[in-house]
Amino acid sequence: MVMSASVFCGSRLGVGSAFADLAAHLGAGLARQGITLIYGGAKSGLMGVLADAALQEGGAVIGVIPTFLHHWEVMHEGVSELILTPSLHTRKQVMLDRAEAFIILPGGIGTFDELFEVLTWRHLRLHDKPIIILNYHGWADHLLASLKGAIAQGFADPDIQTCYEVMSDVDAVLSRLGTV
Repeated sequence: MVMSASVFCGSRLGVGSAFADLAAHLGAGLARQGITLIYGGAKSGLMGVLADAALQEGGAVIGVIPTFLHHWEVMHEGVSELILTPSLHTRKQVMLDRAEAFIILPGGIGTFDELFEVLTWRHLRLHDKPIIILNYHGWADHLLASLKGAIAQGFADPDIQTCYEVMSDVDAVLSRLGTV
């Protein structure tokens, strides 16, 4: 069973309340399963909702945030542990080192960067930890199509698709984490 998971997600809430509900459901579920949440350290957007839900259920929450971002994404001072890093790259390295799995929730360019970093590292065999893309309401459809397009056009190895899993609901993700 996984004991810690890095979750990459948006510092914004997205349109409507469905994505915030998703983040809250995942945060609470991780806490109930005793899985330490490792995330980007912000109290805004989906990140804040995720962390707050885990904390409300008594879960351990580790926030990892570069010092320069705390001005934009106001650091979540209520987490179990807050790690300040000198750069985004260092943030990703800390999150990789501490996690036993990665979950990708809806987000923007920062979330894409984090996904592609851990995906590249996995493809290069620098780790073998599960990467789960939570494709809720189809938010990742275009992203996944881009990966398939790169494969079809000969720019990516077809086995890249074995480096990640796509799921559409939180309960499936939590179940999967229980089998690792």
